[in-house]
Parts: sequence; C-alpha cells; structure tokens
Amino acid sequence: MSAFQDLDPILHSQLRLAVMSLLISVKEAEFGWLKEKTNATAGNLSVQINKLKDAGYIEVTKKFRDNYPLTTCKVTKKGTTAFEEYVKNLKQYLR
Repeated sequence: MSAFQDLDPILHSQLRLAVMSLLISVKEAEFGWLKEKTNATAGNLSVQINKLKDAGYIEVTKKFRDNYPLTTCKVTKKGTTAFEEYVKNLKQYLR
C-alpha cells in the first residue's frame, strides 16, 4: 500500500493550480488580472477557469462595467478545502 495520496487531477494542471493559488491569496480577482499574473492566453485561461467552475472550486461572475464585459472569479469553500488537501498531499511527495 502506498503512503502517497493521489493528487487532485483538477488542481494538478499548472495553469489551474496557478489560478487557485492566486485566488486563495486574494479571495476574488478579475479575469484580466489573472491573465496578467499567469501569462496565459485568454482562451486557455477561460477553458481552465470553466474547469475549476465545473468542479465547484470557484464561482464566476459575469457583468458589465462601462459597457465592457467583466468576469470575476472567487474561490469557494469546496475549492479552499481541495487546495489545502492538494498541498497536504503534495508535501508527502516532498518528504
């Protein structure tokens, strides 16, 4: 029996992990800020945000500000728990 826990496949993607790490630290962020911080393309970031949303790890709010679309992302309780579990399991690998 392995002492290693499986790593969450949703979080075990570089871009999704980066998005979650950023959201954990700020609680809420605009799409443009996430795009800038992760250096991702808009299309790729959008796909990864949808995967996190579908998993229930983040909430996505879409609205308009000055006639421009504004997408805001916020980590959920489920997302925080999943992130903390992922970090805990990853630490097992580093020991």
